[in-house]
Amino acid sequence: MTAELYTLDASSKDYHRIAGALAFLGDNWRDHPDLDSAARAAGLSPHHFQRIFTRWVGVSPKKFVGALAHDTAREALDDGACMLEAAFEAGLSGPGRLHDLFIAHEAVTPGDAKRRGAGLTFTWGVAPSPFGDAVMLVAPRGLSAMAFADPDIESGFADLEARYPAAEYTRDDAVARQWAERIFTPTGREKLPLALYGTPWQRQVWRALLTIQPGETTSYKSIAEHVKSPKASRAVGAAVGANPISWLIPCHRVLASNGKLTGYHWGVERKRAMLAYETARG
Repeated sequence: MTAELYTLDASSKDYHRIAGALAFLGDNWRDHPDLDSAARAAGLSPHHFQRIFTRWVGVSPKKFVGALAHDTAREALDDGACMLEAAFEAGLSGPGRLHDLFIAHEAVTPGDAKRRGAGLTFTWGVAPSPFGDAVMLVAPRGLSAMAFADPDIESGFADLEARYPAAEYTRDDAVARQWAERIFTPTGREKLPLALYGTPWQRQVWRALLTIQPGETTSYKSIAEHVKSPKASRAVGAAVGANPISWLIPCHRVLASNGKLTGYHWGVERKRAMLAYETARG
C-alpha cells in the first residue's frame, strides 16, 4: 500500500509538470524549442523530462512538436498555401524542412499532399457490408477507396474526400452495391480491379499488404523487410495508415511486434471483427 501511494503521488506530480510542459510547447512550438528549453519549463533535467513526457504523451517532445507543425502545414496546403507559405506557417526555414516533415509524418512529399486527386473523377456511394455500411469511391479504372460510415455516412465520405480533396465526385449508391456484392461474396473477389492513387512508396507497401493471406497476420517490421527497407518501420506504418481500401488491401492483418491489436483507422473493434471473420471462414 505504501509503495502504491508513493507511485500515485509521484504520478500526480508528473502530471502537473507535463501539463506545464504541454502548455509551453503549445505556446512556442513554432520556434521548435529544443529539449533543454522544454525540460526547464517542466523543472526537470532533460533526460528525466524526456522519459516522463514520452511515458505520459506517448511520443517524444520533438515528435509532439513535429506533429503540431505537420498539422498546421497540412491545413495551410489544404487552404491553398504554396510550399514556402506552408513552411513558414509551420515555423520551418523553408520547403526543404517542410519536405522532411511530410516524409516523416505521411511518407509523402508536400507536393503530393497538395495535388491529391487533381484531375480525378470519382463515383461514390454507400452499401451494406459485414462490417457496417461501406462508403466507396470508384474511378473509371476500378475501386479507389472504401471506408466505413462511422459515425454516419457523411463522416465516412468526408474521410475519403479528405484523401483526394481536389477530385470531383458524383453519388450513385447502385454502383456501390454492385461493388459490395463483388467484394463480400465468396466468389466475387476474383481479380477485382483496383485504381490506386498514391506515391510509389505507398503503392509498394500496399502491394506488400496484398500478399498477406486471409487468416494470417504480420508486423510492420515484416512489411518493412518485405519492401527491402528493414529500418523503415515508421514510414511503413504511415503508408499502412494511408491505405485507402479497407478489407481488400488488408491492413487489418498487420499487428504490433508483440502481436497485439494496434490502432486501426476504422476502429480496433472492427479490426478484431475482421480477423475473427476471416479465421471462422478458414
